[in-house]
Amino acid sequence: MSPGPWQLIIILVIVLVLFGGRGKISALMGDFGKGLKSFKKGMKADDDVADDEEDAKVLKSEQTKTAEPEAKKDDIKDGAAKT
Repeated sequence: MSPGPWQLIIILVIVLVLFGGRGKISALMGDFGKGLKSFKKGMKADDDVADDEEDAKVLKSEQTKTAEPEAKKDDIKDGAAKT
């Protein structure tokens, strides 16, 4: 059961109406490619922001860890001075 000549003509007319003639398909594909590029760029930017947030958390936790021994030293000094 292959399509007959009238069915092929109707399909061709529908394709021409939807996409028009002369370079419409290539313009459509070009826009599609630009959309993919901007999507990838946006995803990369989101990953960079997430990496920056993780780096900030790690840095903050490292600063907290290094600040705790100094605070304990101060407490020990204060405790020794009180006694």
